[in-house]
Amino acid sequence: MKLTTMTQLTLDGVMQGNGGTSDEDRRNGFERGGWALGKGDDETRELIKQTYQRAGAFLFGRRTYELFAGSWGTMTAEDAPGWEPVVRALNTRPKYVASATLAASAWAGTTVLPAGLATAVADLKARPGGELQVHGSGTLTRWLLENDLVDEMTLIVVPLVLGQGARLFPDAGPDLALDLIESRVDSKGVTIQVYRPAGRPQYVTP
Repeated sequence: MKLTTMTQLTLDGVMQGNGGTSDEDRRNGFERGGWALGKGDDETRELIKQTYQRAGAFLFGRRTYELFAGSWGTMTAEDAPGWEPVVRALNTRPKYVASATLAASAWAGTTVLPAGLATAVADLKARPGGELQVHGSGTLTRWLLENDLVDEMTLIVVPLVLGQGARLFPDAGPDLALDLIESRVDSKGVTIQVYRPAGRPQYVTP
């Protein structure tokens, strides 16, 4: 499986608390949750639905997994008009969680990955069928990028500057070169950028 990531973030790189409720994630005093609600046009929403339908399996960090399990994991297709493909994909396809603290889950089809995450993820990638998709899960996404395990990443950038909140890329971290393979902007100013990791950047030497 090809490992792909999809992340919604603001122009200043914040990905925290993008969901439909203001109190989804209030870590570190974050008070500007729900910032992605209503952003993006019909074409962008269709792209998101099509992405979920390509998944052969899902890989989550613990926090995002628990948010998804408590929302999408409690729904049937009838509960989410217009988002039926996402509900079906999440509730019928295998889900893997990278966590040292989550022992088990009631969400059907869930496996908590053992210690030795790099080996476990590489084993999943070696399996046939669709994409191994990571949605949200910022800490996990950064770790996967650092360990050269990401094949393709999609950034959905909402034209907002929040000025607070956890960012996908911290102020200090490993560097990364990317090849842009697709880009578009929707009618509401949301940009969708698809990248392939391309090793480390080259710098001018003295």
